[in-house]
Amino acid sequence: MPVIAVSPLSKIAEVAARLKAREMISLLSKDQRFHRPGVIDPARHLNLAVNDIVAAEDGLTHPQEAHVARVIAFAREWDQTRPLLVHCWFGVSRSPAAALIAALAVRPDLEDAALANMLREASPQASPNLALIEIADQMLERRGALIAAVKAIGRGADYSGEAPFSLVFGEP
Repeated sequence: MPVIAVSPLSKIAEVAARLKAREMISLLSKDQRFHRPGVIDPARHLNLAVNDIVAAEDGLTHPQEAHVARVIAFAREWDQTRPLLVHCWFGVSRSPAAALIAALAVRPDLEDAALANMLREASPQASPNLALIEIADQMLERRGALIAAVKAIGRGADYSGEAPFSLVFGEP
């Protein structure tokens, strides 16, 4: 059963080892440095330099179509035999958005509202980055359904600590 694990940066080594993940997507600002866990295959690590913002700001990298295209392409190459680990700084905004995008990239038959509700149940504090979601909605031809689903679950609870979570979805 495919699993996408979402983690804050501080917990990626622990989560990767516990879940035996070999593939990872990192969404951090361009100057943030970190150590890739040893269990992650360097050839299957997508490192995207993107800030957690929804509109262009001087000196920051806002989410763009190229970022979403790379998440989609990477997810479609994921063999799904082991969990895909997705992380950002806190595991609250960019990585939950990327997890939803990856899930829909590999399973376009998933229903957007059900997937968003699964995310909310797994993480009360997740607040998917709406800029990434809006771009993905168009690129994945969701016709507004992904945007509506994310808006329907609303902003997550205030950040209360580093809480990795997983999205588990069955075969089509």
